[in-house]
Amino acid sequence: MYYRVKVEDTVRIMPDQFGDDLDMVIKSIVQQSFEGTVRKDDGIIVVAENIEPVGDGIVIHGDGAMYQKVQFDALTFKPEMQEVLDGIICEIVEFGAFCHIGPIDALIHMSQMMNDYVQVDAENEIITGKEKKKKLKVGDSVRARIVAVSLNELSARESKIGLTMRQPSLGSHEWLHEDDEQIDTEKQKRSSHKKQRPSGGRK
Repeated sequence: MYYRVKVEDTVRIMPDQFGDDLDMVIKSIVQQSFEGTVRKDDGIIVVAENIEPVGDGIVIHGDGAMYQKVQFDALTFKPEMQEVLDGIICEIVEFGAFCHIGPIDALIHMSQMMNDYVQVDAENEIITGKEKKKKLKVGDSVRARIVAVSLNELSARESKIGLTMRQPSLGSHEWLHEDDEQIDTEKQKRSSHKKQRPSGGRK
């Protein structure tokens, strides 16, 4: 889920940048230093904006650089356990598929794809159900539930998110559309059958 949070921290400004527009320098440093990083309580910082210095900077003897407190508004993405979200399949591998969810990729293990045995063709980037013949390929939009979250504060790329699609109303958007059409067809058949049923009664 996405959140907007207020962040306070400190940035280091090198001496050769003192003559530049410090507001622009601070903005650039904050965006480069914080966007794409993970904070334990807030999740992944996607965008940093409304960046402001707080008070005067401090130059530490023997260092030369200036340490400046800053505050800014951050748009963050924090995946929550049991959250249902939409994503796009970006890679098929031997053990399942990776899916873009916001600024990070999550894994749908082959055992969590569908209620069917699956055949994975990583070379052609397609997964097929053996009995129902449902297919999943790169570029497909899916709806899944988060069942495992491990955010790595040192490297967002090393974070691990696990998804499942083995529950009602989850799966490829194409599958869900087909399921809805099948339900509508069955309803129409039942309705038509009721209308055609001969009415009985005493004479």
